[in-house]
Amino acid sequence: MTTRTVLVTGRGGSGTSTVAAATAVHGARHGLRTLLLAAHDPHRTVDTLLGVRLGDAPAPVGDGGQPPYAARIDEELAFQQEALRLSGRAKPAFDLFGVDPLDPEELIALPGTRHLVLLRTLREHTASGHWDLLVVDAPPVPELLAALALPERLDRYLARLLPEQRQAARALRPVLAGLAGVPMPADWLFEARRWASERLAEARRVIEAPQTSVRLVVDADGYSLPEVRRARAGLALFEHRLDAVVAGRAIPAAAADSADPWLAALAAERRAALAALAAEFAPAVPLLHAPHLGRTPDGPADLAELGAELYGGGPDPEPPAADPWTVEDRLGEDGVLLWRLPLPGADRADLDLVRRGDEMIIATGAYRRIVRLPSALRRCTVTGAGLRDGALSVRFAPDPDLWPRR
Repeated sequence: MTTRTVLVTGRGGSGTSTVAAATAVHGARHGLRTLLLAAHDPHRTVDTLLGVRLGDAPAPVGDGGQPPYAARIDEELAFQQEALRLSGRAKPAFDLFGVDPLDPEELIALPGTRHLVLLRTLREHTASGHWDLLVVDAPPVPELLAALALPERLDRYLARLLPEQRQAARALRPVLAGLAGVPMPADWLFEARRWASERLAEARRVIEAPQTSVRLVVDADGYSLPEVRRARAGLALFEHRLDAVVAGRAIPAAAADSADPWLAALAAERRAALAALAAEFAPAVPLLHAPHLGRTPDGPADLAELGAELYGGGPDPEPPAADPWTVEDRLGEDGVLLWRLPLPGADRADLDLVRRGDEMIIATGAYRRIVRLPSALRRCTVTGAGLRDGALSVRFAPDPDLWPRR
């Protein structure tokens, strides 16, 4: 069975850890072999919710026939292990130059290590075959998108630094160097390029898999609709599937009928705000309510109660079908090709498009992506663009010097 991966994200303090833990407990109680990964939990909130101290190795939490397993991503430990492994391979060079290798206590994770460790952990656990459901208490949206975009960006850099034609000429390296003095990369560089490409491809397969999706948590008490829209547009820009929006700590609907006028008025106000949020995402993305239990969840029993309130009697939402980027042939009607990019939540004022050779740089707010154009569009010039009904449409006209004449 293929592992279903759910990346639970949201602004800090919105209840992301609580929703992730409740999702994992709910999945396990429905018979799924479930692993909860605390990937962004510096204050060990997940530990407090589950009543255990998590380590880097998956361990069962709670009682029952099939409890969920949980683990935390320890970037410091992962960095030390990887650095020591590389140090062992470099020991002959250290000995040659009289360099003393660093002790484990001296090794402190560098910036960006968390992203790499998250990608490696996702790849390892989805490939293990041990889990039906992998729930990740993920970083906030900007940091999560930066981590998930890393394989695509690194692969692009590798392609520029060591393109395919240079790899194809590997066997001719001695001949080229001897005849024309053409410098060619050494064999170890080709091997490093191949190794890196394989690892990046494995990470991208997990991220782009149809069974991987993102679940966005917002605080029912204090969300900002423009902020939610920007988060949705950022996820769409990188083509991540958004399976649900969860309103965390929502006031129960019964509070609207309370005899206390203050509570009733507050409940009515929150209900109207959540109705606006539901309308923003309808009908493509469901809005789920994680009601306030009247207390802080404490242990798997409380999390199971919250999961039942959140998902009902069945499993959690399935990943939605992809809304692909498409090219529409309108040469006969309008003389253009139309490139349609679904960007729900994007604002026209936040959009920026730059054509650079065979690539398009697309930005929406703080999020920026470089995309290689489909082959037909590379022989065209951009004539305009528009944002309508949550989709960006870019118009391309054939370049007479490049387009085949009829």
